[in-house]
Amino acid sequence: MELLDQRFLGNELSEWLISLALLVGLVILIRIVYGVFKRVSRRVTNRTATQLDDIIVDKVEEPIVFIVSVAAIYIVLERLSFGQVVDQFIGDGIWFGVNIGITWLLVRLSNALMTEFLTPYFNQEDSSVQDQRLPIIQKMIVIIIWAVGVLIALNNAGYNVGALLAGLGIGGVAFALAAKDTISNFFGGIIILIDKPFNIGDRIKVAGYDGNVVSIGLRSTRLRTLENRMVTIPNLKFIDGIVENVSSQPSQKMTLKIGLVYNTTPEQIEEAMNALHEINDRVQGTDKNCVTSFTDFGDFALGIHFIYYITPEGDYFNTQSEINLGILKEFNKKGLEFAFPTQTIHTEMASFKG
Repeated sequence: MELLDQRFLGNELSEWLISLALLVGLVILIRIVYGVFKRVSRRVTNRTATQLDDIIVDKVEEPIVFIVSVAAIYIVLERLSFGQVVDQFIGDGIWFGVNIGITWLLVRLSNALMTEFLTPYFNQEDSSVQDQRLPIIQKMIVIIIWAVGVLIALNNAGYNVGALLAGLGIGGVAFALAAKDTISNFFGGIIILIDKPFNIGDRIKVAGYDGNVVSIGLRSTRLRTLENRMVTIPNLKFIDGIVENVSSQPSQKMTLKIGLVYNTTPEQIEEAMNALHEINDRVQGTDKNCVTSFTDFGDFALGIHFIYYITPEGDYFNTQSEINLGILKEFNKKGLEFAFPTQTIHTEMASFKG
């Protein structure tokens, strides 16, 4: 038995063997209890109508196993002695691990509960809003939970959290000054997602760019311009500048000035204005209320003013093309002649008497 009485790292070999056997027994016990708990909990939750209990059971399994495993390591190491300093370090490490496990549990629960309860709320709005806002809210809450959890874990492990926070405060001021624009863009992204001046797919005008919103991020927003180019705009521009949401207007006013030749009869002028009303009624994507008016006698044309409106559902360019093609076909069919700049020069022959 002398072999078992030999000491290794301050403990007899027999104590090491007992601790190892205890660790193996605890691992087996944990696996058995975990398996039984999993089967029983599944049966119970499957009988209920709500999904909340299923979510809770699914999300707490792994963190609880981690916490119990840390506790098992503590039970095993508690039997051994490594000296005051090492024992204190092990005790602090165990507390740190337990706190991290609890934080992990809270993070998983918060993510699951937010997905379960916030998703129906966001489903009442535009799906693009849900795609952008929900993940950002989840990330922010997760960061807060982890930050608080790590600070508590460090405090329980014996670290001076006050001094750490003071150091972080000084460093945070320096970081904020160095990354002022990045921080401004970050808060700009949050304001966009909360205030919702526009959604994904909307056509907007900002900082001299005109295009459709492709994505809204925490640092920048991407537009696809009318030239089909992708533009990345820092969110700070949306706070400091003026944003025009073209898609939010009820309809977009379009104005055409049509000139007919001077030999057009009054009856043809009326026929032309009636044709414009019919064309507007036929084209999809226009408001059926339009305005036509015989407005002026120009230098070389009789002017007809045509105002129509493109609805948000209508395509901006295709609708204009259909209107213009309809006018061209209908006017040609009715023999209505478009005017263009012309000049008529009258010359008189002078007579000379000899």
